[in-house]
Amino acid sequence: MEIARAAAGLFASRGLKATRAEDIAQAAGCAPRTFYRYFASKEEAVAPLYAAGARRWTEAVREAPAALSVPEALEHAVRLTLTPGGAVSAASWEWVRTLVRLAGTNPALRRVWAEVCHASEQALAEILAARRTGADSVADPAAPGLPFTAAVAGAAVRVAVESWARTSNPPSGPEGPAALALGNLAALRGFAWEAAS
Repeated sequence: MEIARAAAGLFASRGLKATRAEDIAQAAGCAPRTFYRYFASKEEAVAPLYAAGARRWTEAVREAPAALSVPEALEHAVRLTLTPGGAVSAASWEWVRTLVRLAGTNPALRRVWAEVCHASEQALAEILAARRTGADSVADPAAPGLPFTAAVAGAAVRVAVESWARTSNPPSGPEGPAALALGNLAALRGFAWEAAS
């Protein structure tokens, strides 16, 4: 994670184009060959940060009280993980903004972001399957409807974070990522969450 943090810091301060993999390795206190042992490119170096955020959200869905419906569990997870001071500090949200903005302008970084989002959807499908069948049952995340349900939920959150990142709005309040994600989920009130999952 040290390499990922070093990459994010350099991308934020210098920009993506002005940052070389060797610069990231030096900032992380490792040799370039160590960098390349873990990452094929400088853009891939921030994947662990993207993935950590996605994992926090999906795990919050998993840990939501069992009595909550799927939309309630998703909203619970959004409030817990997309509100500054919860899982991510307000200062860290500025790094999130920078990294998500960069993903919108750089094809290599966009690919890394898309891969993390896709993996998050797969994890969410497994979590929704477990919520559907109960912790004691074997769940099939590929059951009809589950991948689509996970994609819909993931898109509601991803689009909120991307929309917020394009602005200069603070990470909290009515225009922050949590409020935008909750608005996106509210727009899906007619979606058959339980039937699709």
